[in-house]
Parts: sequence; C-alpha cells; structure tokens
Amino acid sequence: MKEIVVSGIRPTGFLHLGNYFGAMRNYVRMQEAYDCYFFVADWHSLTTHPDTKELRDSVQRVLAENIAAGLDPEKACLYVQSTVPEIAELYMLLNMMAYKGELEKTVTFKEKVRQHPENVNAGLLTYPVLMAADILIHRAKYVPVGKDQEQHLEMTRNFAQRFNHRYGDLFPEPAAFNYGNELVKVPSLDGTGKMSKSENQMATLYLADSDDLIRKKVMKAKTDSGPTGPNSEMPDYIQNIFQLMSLVSEESTTQKFRDDFNNANIRYGDMKKQLAEDMVRFIAPIREQSERIYADKSYLNNVIAQGAEKARSSARQTIEAVREMLGLAYIR
Repeated sequence: MKEIVVSGIRPTGFLHLGNYFGAMRNYVRMQEAYDCYFFVADWHSLTTHPDTKELRDSVQRVLAENIAAGLDPEKACLYVQSTVPEIAELYMLLNMMAYKGELEKTVTFKEKVRQHPENVNAGLLTYPVLMAADILIHRAKYVPVGKDQEQHLEMTRNFAQRFNHRYGDLFPEPAAFNYGNELVKVPSLDGTGKMSKSENQMATLYLADSDDLIRKKVMKAKTDSGPTGPNSEMPDYIQNIFQLMSLVSEESTTQKFRDDFNNANIRYGDMKKQLAEDMVRFIAPIREQSERIYADKSYLNNVIAQGAEKARSSARQTIEAVREMLGLAYIR
C-alpha cells in the first residue's frame, strides 16, 4: 500500500516559476510513487479574496496549469477543496482543539493582518486549522510544503497529537516532504525576495507569460557593472540570476558564465539574453498546453467530478472513524 501525500494550492493569481520548482515539479514525481491528493484550495482563498466573481475561472486555470506541468488525473487525485464537505466537518471539530493564543502567534496570520487590516476574519485566524483538516482528512504521511508553511505543518502535527491523545490513535503525524535536502525557494528577478503570485509581478515569471514578456522581465533583472577583479565575492542579486539559470539552462551554459564571473570578464547583458531564451524554451510548452486544457471546459468538469468522487471516498472513511471515536456516530 502506497504512502499518502496531500498538498494544495490557492487559486489566487497565476502560477509562477516558484510554484513549479517549489511544488509542482515534485508533485509530478510523487504521483508515480505515492497515493497523491492534490487540491485547489478555494475555501482558503476566501480568507483574503471574498470577491468570488472570478473564482471559478481561477480554479479551472490552476487545474489546467497543474495538468500542463505534468500532473495526470488518472494517477493522482486532483480535486477542488469545496467539493469535499467532510473537510469542513473535520475543520469544525479540530477548531475545538485549537487555541486562540497559538493561532494569533502564527507568522502568516500576523503578516496577513498587516497586509489586510480591514479584513481580519475568523477564517484568517483559523487558516492553520483548515490546512490541518485538509491533510488529516486523508491521513497523509507527507506534505510537500514551502518554507512559509512549515509552521502550519507543525501545528497540524500538534492537532493530530491532541486528537490521538484524547480520543484514540487515528492520525499519523505528517512530515514535510521534498526531493532534496532543502525546500526550494525561487528568487525574484529584482533580488528582493522570492517570486509571488500577487506582489511585484514584473519580478516574477508566470507560467502564463508570453515569450516577449518573459524576455522583457529577465532583461530587467538587477545586475551591476561586474566584478572588480578575479574571484570576487558574488552579490546576492547576481547569485539569484545564477540560481535561476541553474533551473532552466544547460549545466555547461551556467558554468561558462560562472567562469566568466570568476575571471572578471562576465557580460551580464549576454547572460540575461541567454537566460531569457532558456526561460522561453522552458515556459512556452507549459503555457501552450495549459491554454488548450483551459479551453476544454468539458474535460475540466470531468476532472473535477472524478477528483471529488475519489477524495470523498477517502474523506468519508476518516470522518466516520472520527465520529465513532468522539461518540458522535448516532445513526448506524
């Protein structure tokens, strides 16, 4: 029996290179070796995006981009969070084991309060509890998460421990999963942080960007006049460009420019032109396939329905066990 993996992505903004290398690339590899449940987190998006006019389109686009990037609905369970009501029931029950103080201390909550001081809703506060329900409903062993979600995963383990201690052993304590020693963080083009779905869009490469826009963004990447002498220390923003190049370019290409830097004769304009063309070659096939899938609404509806059926089958088993252990199974 395969071990279970669960992960989700919010349908807000367009997917970008950071999403691909931080998560989606691993999803594609995981679907071959694990029992995978990958969902579009539409409930989560409501905590900061209460306007739902474009939500359906966003959900369909995220699914299309994930499939275009290599996810196979026949191998992994791809579903939309809100099509599995058992998650909401587990979320409500886990809230009885979550404390106001610990929720208020989460880094993401404090950050969202700073970003949206006019919209500090209960859903925002209990976001980690819903995330725990997403994971525990399938009794997942592994969760591929980015650095900003590691604290939430630790809270999920806490909720699993509390339930198991109070009511009996049901939930495994999920571990972070990544193919490599470190969780991947893809730098932004301006050297000020990581790529983002919503902030600083000209410094982020989206999987939906046109070839010309990719070139324009890469050519604007921050550089300087070059090293002052051989084997100079490399500034962070130049390291960022090398890191991006290492993701999409031939190793020999990256090494050539690294040698040029160490010999103090690097031409950043040439490096950025090379990186831009390699980025176009990498992103264009995903964008084109995604556009074809997104246009086929019948196919997408079938993917959503099929995913809901499989996800609910797993979720029902868990929620029935939870009701039994809590003494809430009144009808047999």
